[in-house]
Formats: sequence, C-alpha cells, structure tokens
Amino acid sequence: MSAEFSSFVAIGDSFTEGVGDPNPDGEGFRGWADLFAHCYAGMNPDFAYANLAVRGRLFDRIVDEQVVPAIKQSPDLISFAAGGNDALRPGFNPTQLSTRAHEVVRLLKASGAEVMLFTCADVTCHIPGMKMLRKRFIATNDAYKRVAKRHNAVLIDLWADEAFTDPRLWSEDRLHLNSLGHQRVAFDVCEVLGVEPDPAWLKSLPDAPVVRRDQNGVAWAGKHLAPWVKRRLTGKSSGDTVDPKRPKLSQVES
Repeated sequence: MSAEFSSFVAIGDSFTEGVGDPNPDGEGFRGWADLFAHCYAGMNPDFAYANLAVRGRLFDRIVDEQVVPAIKQSPDLISFAAGGNDALRPGFNPTQLSTRAHEVVRLLKASGAEVMLFTCADVTCHIPGMKMLRKRFIATNDAYKRVAKRHNAVLIDLWADEAFTDPRLWSEDRLHLNSLGHQRVAFDVCEVLGVEPDPAWLKSLPDAPVVRRDQNGVAWAGKHLAPWVKRRLTGKSSGDTVDPKRPKLSQVES
C-alpha cells in the first residue's frame, strides 16, 4: 500500500501511548506512533499528528473518550488499537469485542479517514501463566482481521511477526514493548503503508546474550504482577491520573 496523508490521530492504550519507550529527554514516553509520525514528517514537513492514547484503558473507555475527539479533528489517518487490556480481565467476551469493533471502525471510516488496525504481538511465550490466555489473544486478533477485511481497513499483523517472540523487544515487565519493540512496530507500519522506514530501526539486536528468565517468575510476579493485581482488586488503573500526551493535531517537529 502506498498513500499520502496530511494528518494522523492515534487512538488506544499503553501500546499506542508508547509505554516502555522513554522519550530521549526523559519526560514521558515516545513509542511507535511518535516514531512513525516523525518518519512521515520527514517526507511531508506539514504533516500533523495527535495521540489520544492513555495507558490502562479498556475498549469501551477508549471508544467513549477518544473516538469522537479524533473524528472531530478530521485526520486523513486514524489508528485504533484496543482490547488487549480487556483480554486480561475475567469475563472477556471476544464476540462482543468484535461487534463493537465493527461499529467503531464503520464510524471511523465514515469520517473519511483511512483506518489502521492491529493484531496484538505474542506475549504468551515469555510471561508466566500467559499461555492460558493464548486463545483470548488469538480470538481478539481474529476479530480484528475480520473487521479489517469487512471495512477495507489497513491491518498491521504483529502476531505474524516472529520478531516479537524475542524477549529483547520487551520491557522488564514483559507486557509492554521496549524501545526496540516500538521501533519494530514502527517499521511494520511503514512497510504496510509503503513508507520508507528509518534505517536505524533495522539495526541488529544487541549482541549481549538474552537474559534467562527466572524459572518460576517469582521475582517478576512480585515486582510487576502483584501491583497489577492490586489495581484490579481496588478498581484502579495505571492511567487514572494520565492525560493524552498530544490531544490536538499539531505539526511534527523535526
């Protein structure tokens, strides 16, 4: 695919906010959407970009808070990535998610924007206990594949990219991508959209050997899983005090 865009709005949760990829200045997160926007702005200096994503958001809240503000800005390109957090919760219903995703993408396409969707990357191979959730992730991905086909949306199939099975692309918490992982997503986005990616994203992974994960995940569970469970039990989210980092379309600084 090769298309020209003048503006891009990103919708979603921590994946799209860029959690795991700290900004070079140490303030907040960068992530694949920022990387893609800056890459595209290199070809079109007038390119405008907004990012409404907030970490921890579930599907319904993403739709309620981000879809209308995105459409009101009349962008040429909208990315929508939601449902990963839902798949981690009890009572997850992939059929319901699929139905809602159809409704959302239909609305986004009706605005005149090109719509970009994602399958989630495979996290089940390096997180203890995640294999039991593998069917949920597959069901979510299948739903987005059907939605993309039905509405002629762009699909970035991260599940099919075996690079994400390498733990060197993931943060210490094993659930969020690190800087290398976000670069890989940006590369995949550019490839599908027919945009020349930043050559730096193609560099080899560090030569250092992959750190062997603790066998039973006790250290990881204490540091990362326990706080996550505590937030679920208390009805809190990591994004409760977080606002969108780039709520309005603005020109991307080189």
